[in-house]
Amino acid sequence: MATPPPPPQEEGRLRYMSGGLGNSLSSEAVAGSLPRGQNSPLLCPLGLYAEQLSGTPFTAPRARNLRTWLYRIKPSVTHEPFHPRHPPHRRLIGEFDRTTTLATPTQLRWRPTDLVPREEAPLDFVDGLYTVCGAGSSFLRHGYAIHMYAANKSMDGCAFCNADGDFLIVPQQGRLLITTECGKLLVPPGEIVVIPQGFRFAVDLPDGPSRGYVSEIFGTHFQLPDLGPIGANGLASARDFLSPTAWFEQDHRPGYTIVQKYGGELFTATQDFSPFNVVAWHGNYVPYKVYDLSKFCPFNTVLFDHADPSINTVLTAPTDKPGVALLDFVIFPPRWLVAENTFRPPYYHRNCMSEFMGLIYGIYEAKADGFLPGGASLHSCMTPHGPDTKTYEATISRSDANEPSRLSGTLAFMFESSLIPRVCQWALDSPSRDLDYYQCWIGLKSHFAHDNGQATSKEEPADEDNTK
Repeated sequence: MATPPPPPQEEGRLRYMSGGLGNSLSSEAVAGSLPRGQNSPLLCPLGLYAEQLSGTPFTAPRARNLRTWLYRIKPSVTHEPFHPRHPPHRRLIGEFDRTTTLATPTQLRWRPTDLVPREEAPLDFVDGLYTVCGAGSSFLRHGYAIHMYAANKSMDGCAFCNADGDFLIVPQQGRLLITTECGKLLVPPGEIVVIPQGFRFAVDLPDGPSRGYVSEIFGTHFQLPDLGPIGANGLASARDFLSPTAWFEQDHRPGYTIVQKYGGELFTATQDFSPFNVVAWHGNYVPYKVYDLSKFCPFNTVLFDHADPSINTVLTAPTDKPGVALLDFVIFPPRWLVAENTFRPPYYHRNCMSEFMGLIYGIYEAKADGFLPGGASLHSCMTPHGPDTKTYEATISRSDANEPSRLSGTLAFMFESSLIPRVCQWALDSPSRDLDYYQCWIGLKSHFAHDNGQATSKEEPADEDNTK
């Protein structure tokens, strides 16, 4: 049973409620605006309209049933018909097949995208969003997309609504001030935010140009991973996920535009009011600013060998197969390294999962050069990857390799999926693509040592007693 929410936390002028992931919360911007004892009374307090936003089917099991009741000045249905957006956004994909994307097992890496000055090409969050890769189908409600964004202006007179899936947004440069139907969220680099499917939101850029990463999942929602033998505590704590408190505006806004992403395409509809007119709400389907990533409690090996990266999972979007994720969000935060007689950077690997990595700040421990903050890499299913030559040689040459050391000043992350990604043509053709990425491993030399340089095998004679 849900407990009453704790007092809101303050961040400047914004106030948040703790425990925003999966818990039932309530908030009202005007005292007495929430109905008492029922969801949809004949007349709502203050003359508001009751509107339910469902994130799961009505008949989903109670433990996974997500919905929120919004009490608003005008209902969201009050708008003109939707029409395809003109000009169309040609770099957003919702269907990943041979007609839209390409398959490649090649290791891929991209340098950071340059932030274009607003005077040259004004780009808000919607126009600056572009797909890099993904798998599955938004129409079939199974799959994911990985996007990046580079924006230089705030959204003005419009709001964005993703009908395809949940957005997990990872700012790398510049804070995002996100207004949602449930309230406002300020998200700096080093934090992340989840905007669930169907919520309308607008992104302002209080620091000017901003860039970052976005994962999108179709047909499911993010949740905390099970902890298994770790026990009841550790990794990401539910109390550190913060949801907004109710905030509303009621100004007359002629020509206000709703931009809806539907099947990877954009449609627009106009209305004469702001969609952020929700005076009160209650439920368990709410945007949440997760999470200051420095609050993540990492686990690591304390004796020997390198732990698998799954030990650093912050959020997971599960499939119907136990232990198999549609998408995991994994981080590589500052931490102590203490394993003895162990190659401490990540090991060389071929994986049935596919791994998209980004770097928020610092230097990633497996790549001494070339992997820069704001950049990205993609290692697809069964494609070999691992530390570059410089990292390997430096690690095995260390005289203090068994001494404890603290990995600091870095924050990398990974979107990992069981589905094989297809890559957008513009991502392959991008001037930011590092075509020499493969060279970082070409210098790896043989350290094999043997008397005559050849492997031999010796067969032991069979025991005659055992052959009778």
